[in-house]
Amino acid sequence: MPRSVSAVPADVPGSQAWFDRARGVTPGGVNSPVRAFAAVGGTPRFMASGAGAWLTDVDGNSYVDLVCSWGPMLLGHAHPEVIEAVTRAIARGTSYGTPTTTEVELAAEIVGRTPIDKVRLVSSGTEATMSAIRLARGFTGRDLVVKFAGCYHGHVDSLLASAGSGLATLGVSSTPGVPASAAAQTIVLPYNDRAAVEAAFAEHGDAIACLITEASPGNMGVVPPEPGFNAFLAEICHRHGALFVSDEVMTGFRVSRSGQWGTDGAVEGWTPDLMTFGKVMGGGFPAAAFGGRSDVMALLSPEGPVYQAGTLSGNPVATAAGLATLRLADESVYAQVDDVAATISKESSAALTEAGVPHVLQSNGNMFSIFFGDLPPVRDYATAQTQDVAGFKAFFHAMLDAGVYLPPSAYEAWFVSSAHDDRAVQQVLDALPAAATAAARVSTGSTSEERA
Repeated sequence: MPRSVSAVPADVPGSQAWFDRARGVTPGGVNSPVRAFAAVGGTPRFMASGAGAWLTDVDGNSYVDLVCSWGPMLLGHAHPEVIEAVTRAIARGTSYGTPTTTEVELAAEIVGRTPIDKVRLVSSGTEATMSAIRLARGFTGRDLVVKFAGCYHGHVDSLLASAGSGLATLGVSSTPGVPASAAAQTIVLPYNDRAAVEAAFAEHGDAIACLITEASPGNMGVVPPEPGFNAFLAEICHRHGALFVSDEVMTGFRVSRSGQWGTDGAVEGWTPDLMTFGKVMGGGFPAAAFGGRSDVMALLSPEGPVYQAGTLSGNPVATAAGLATLRLADESVYAQVDDVAATISKESSAALTEAGVPHVLQSNGNMFSIFFGDLPPVRDYATAQTQDVAGFKAFFHAMLDAGVYLPPSAYEAWFVSSAHDDRAVQQVLDALPAAATAAARVSTGSTSEERA
């Protein structure tokens, strides 16, 4: 029998007050759309602190965190050694606008874990992918970019495009503010669809600067690449003189010491021309990077003509946090994170099965998500969009009421950390039966959701 679950009060007046105030000064009351709970309803929780596997909101309620800041908190919140490194860095000053030793050390740590030759530090994943695309265009002298529906690479104009008709159709803008001319430089294809990729290169191969893909997608839920798919992408790019850009902003240094490349690229024998990183490498601070082959990176200013710059790139506080995080992330950390992820994902699926809730559990290493509904294995965004969103909403709120903070969207990966100990895991497991029952009670087969 499960233990009794300590319920979080349904009334969260502190969060509600802050949300009301935020909406007066910030669009939607949040600084990144999914945080507004628009996809699940209810009052978004305003967090006051984090420690280990736990978050505490402004009303004093505690939650086991299965978001982990959308991936960066591999070691958990407020890890003592990371905090110590940051404290030492802050005491020396917060920004210089000059080169620093820690940015060199962080760059060396990234290069040492991956197949790239050189890396440039920036401040966000969006900036990393934007810069990689610019560099690829500068290197090849071409303009077109290939991406996959459901893969998110930040809010770069040319990458916020949706697919048109056919397998290889130039994209159209999917958000106001993106010029049609920018979207028209992007070809959007179904993920895991080799025939669509072949068709796109057959028609546009001599104009394609690069193909960019999430190394293993986590922004439509977790949808791993089919075996050999990334190797196929690398090969077809090279065959047509395009660059292969592997976006590891989410998977980098999270699914393994060497990210997704360490789990398939190193095994299958392919190397991206360019890679992008973020999240874990910043240790919870705004930090990201892009890197690649020496000959490609040599075109980057000040060595070459492709310009990119940033006032806070390589910020000494952010690099101190990232360097401490990566140095602490040894094999024991990955073993702990993998074990916790396997336990929570397996038991979540078992609880849903016991309650009679159709679902599909998918994982890539320690990243996982659950697609609600009677679905086949999810291999692309079109299939992900057929999930039962009503069932997820009920499950989400039941878990939240039991003190478990899940991603507030059905289209996101779940994350754990090495700080998720037996107590944290047990609270999740105790909450599952009631949450599964709630999902079974209200599941309608609805597939509409505001996606952020």
